[in-house]
Amino acid sequence: MATRAQRAVRRTDALSKRRIVDAAIELLDAGGESALTFRALAAHLATGSGAIYHHVDNKDDLLAAATNDVIAHVVTEAAADAGPREAIRAVALGVFDAIDAHPWLGAHLSRTPSLVAMPQLFEGFGGPLQALGVPEHAQFDSASALVSYTLGVAGQNAANAQLFPPGVTDRAAFLGQAAARWTRLDPARYPFVHKVAPQLPEHDDREQFLAGIDLILAGAAAPAP
Repeated sequence: MATRAQRAVRRTDALSKRRIVDAAIELLDAGGESALTFRALAAHLATGSGAIYHHVDNKDDLLAAATNDVIAHVVTEAAADAGPREAIRAVALGVFDAIDAHPWLGAHLSRTPSLVAMPQLFEGFGGPLQALGVPEHAQFDSASALVSYTLGVAGQNAANAQLFPPGVTDRAAFLGQAAARWTRLDPARYPFVHKVAPQLPEHDDREQFLAGIDLILAGAAAPAP
């Protein structure tokens, strides 16, 4: 009896792929891809590995499901009651914030472009681009530019957050140090860098990101030369 009492408590309710994916996202957020193992997931769900394998084939399958789930939520939320330009900005900013909240997401998307999440992103940008009247011959290039810019900037922003030294939480102070290094560069060789250095500590990453989206949209809507 004592042996039975000491056994780990197992879930008695039904295990679903939805719950497995949610638990996987929690582990990924807490420790990155290295923290996502079937042993850790089984312990987190208080179940056996066999029950998990019934729903997902392997770690890659689980990572794909987690990535697709986050992106699907972003695209669905952004599509509600918005004009085409606002919808594009909402999808882009949603992905930016999602990668900031889930740093593993950007790396996995860039490494595995065949995921269902990628067509979801193209659809999220492509439909509004059509509604904006972007010429058909320019739609694929425009959507590709938006996807590449969004994933690249969002991924870099998430990576930059990992550069803060331990215990440093003051973003403005951290960027102020970087700006000070810029101003010590040769002004004859780096005149523009000297000019914009004061803006570095106080700039807003999300606003600057959306400014880039607007530049792409302006180019997409411009008449062909």
